Amino acid sequence: MPAKTGEQYIERVDHAQANIWIDGKRVEGKISEHPAFKGVMKTQAELYDLQHDPDKKDYMTYESPTTRERVGTSFIQPKTQEDLVTRRKMMQEWAKYNGGMMGRSPDYINVGMMAYGSAAEMFGKQDSIYAENMTNYYEYCRENDLSLTHTLIQPQVNRGVNSAQLPDPFIAARIKEKTSEGVVIKGARLLATQGGITDEIMVFPSTLLKQSAEENPYAFAFSIPNNTPGLKFICRESFDYGKSHFDHPLGSRFEEMDTIVVFDDVVVPWNRVFALGDVNVCNQAYNESNAVVHMTHQVVSKNIAKTEFVLGILQLMAETINIGQYQHIQEKISEVIIALETMKAYVVAAEANAKVDRWGTMTPDFAPLNAARHYFPKIYPRFTEIMQLMGASGLMAIPSESDFHSEIRPDLDKYLQSATGDAYDRVKLYRLAWDVCISSFGTRQTLYERFFFGDPIRMASTLYNGYDKQEYVDRVKEFLNRSEALVKNN
Repeated sequence: MPAKTGEQYIERVDHAQANIWIDGKRVEGKISEHPAFKGVMKTQAELYDLQHDPDKKDYMTYESPTTRERVGTSFIQPKTQEDLVTRRKMMQEWAKYNGGMMGRSPDYINVGMMAYGSAAEMFGKQDSIYAENMTNYYEYCRENDLSLTHTLIQPQVNRGVNSAQLPDPFIAARIKEKTSEGVVIKGARLLATQGGITDEIMVFPSTLLKQSAEENPYAFAFSIPNNTPGLKFICRESFDYGKSHFDHPLGSRFEEMDTIVVFDDVVVPWNRVFALGDVNVCNQAYNESNAVVHMTHQVVSKNIAKTEFVLGILQLMAETINIGQYQHIQEKISEVIIALETMKAYVVAAEANAKVDRWGTMTPDFAPLNAARHYFPKIYPRFTEIMQLMGASGLMAIPSESDFHSEIRPDLDKYLQSATGDAYDRVKLYRLAWDVCISSFGTRQTLYERFFFGDPIRMASTLYNGYDKQEYVDRVKEFLNRSEALVKNN
C-alpha cells in the first residue's frame, strides 16, 4: 500500500476501535466523530492528503526501495545531504499547515522508526531475531504508512526510588511473563500524545535505567496495534471544547490528546519484540541508532514553522492596532526574528555538516541540533509572554462568534474596529493570539515545549558532561603561559 490518504487514516482508526477512556466513559462508535478527537483527526487527515497534492508529491513522497510505489518521505533513509533537505521540506510542509502546533504529527515518530530500522543490527546484540523484527517492522510501517504514537515515561509515584522498589512493582509497565505467544506486559506508561488515534503504539525506554538485575524487567522495546487486548488509553480533559474555528482556532483543530497508557496483561507477539530484559540495549538504542538526531531534526524543523507562525501573528497584531512604529514593540518582535534566524542557522549547519553514519544513513550534525533543543524550550515561553504584553486588554476583549450574529453586532462593529479592518477580523485575530498564549490549549503548548525532550536541568547536565571542552581549556592555558613568557622576556 502506498502513501495513504486522509480518508484511509480515519477509516483505519475508526475500524480499530481502541480502548479509549475520557470523562469517565469509554469512547463508543467512531473515534473520528467524538468531540475530543474529531478536530485533530480531521487535521491529521488533511496532512496525509497533502502527500497526494500534485504540486507537492515529488517531495512529500518518494519511491519505495522494495515496491517502487510512492511512500511517505518521512520514512526515507537519507543517503545524501539533498535527501535531508528534501525530508525537511516535507516535514515543514506539514508543520506550516498546522502552525507548528502539532508536536506529534506522524513524521516525528516516522523518522525515529527509520533510524531504528536502519540500525536494526544494533538490536541483534541480544538475539538476532530482534534485529530481524526491527527490519521487518520498519518496512511494514513504511509500506503501509502507519501512524504511530509512543510512550516513554514511567509513572511518577515516588522518584526517590526506582520502580522495582515501589510497594507494587507493576505500577510501571514491566515484563510479567513470557509465553509461547509472546511477552506479557503489565503496568502503566506516560504519556502517549495522540494515544488511541493512531494505528499503533511504539513502546521504548526514554531515560537511562540503572545497571541492575531488578531493572531488567522494565527494559523492553516493542510496537503493537492500538486495539491490542488489554491495552487502554486514559485521557486528560480535552482542550477542544466544541467551539468554532473562530472562537478556538487552534484548540478546535490541533488538540493532540495526552493519555496514560495501561497494559493489563497485554501479550506482545514475539515478532513485535525488539529488545527484552536487557538494560544495556535499551539504554543505547536512542543514541546508538541516531534516532535522537533524526527526531531532533524533525522537531527543530517544526519549531522553525512554529516561530514563523508566532512572528506572523505578532506582526499582524501590530499592524491591526497601529503600534508597529513604537520602538518597544519593534524590540519585542525583533526578539522573535532573532530566534527564527537562529533556529534556521541550527538546521542549516546540521545539514551542511551531515555525515554518513555506521548504518549507512546520512545523519545531520547533532551539535547544532542539540543546541537548538536546549534553546527553544527557553525562548518559546518568551514568545507567549511577548504576545501577552502586546495584546494586553485586547486579549480579553474578545467576544464570541455568536455575538457577531446577534443584535449587539453594531456595538461590536463600532467599539472593536481596528486601524486596518473591521471588528470581526480584529477579534478573529485576537482570539488566535489568545489561543496561543492564554487558553488551555496555549498553556499546554508552552508546558509541552518546556519539557519536549525531558527535564531541562538533566539535559543541561548531559550536554555539559558530554561536550568536549578540553580544546578551549588548553587554548586559555596556552595564552596564559604565553603572556607569562612575554613578561619574563621583557
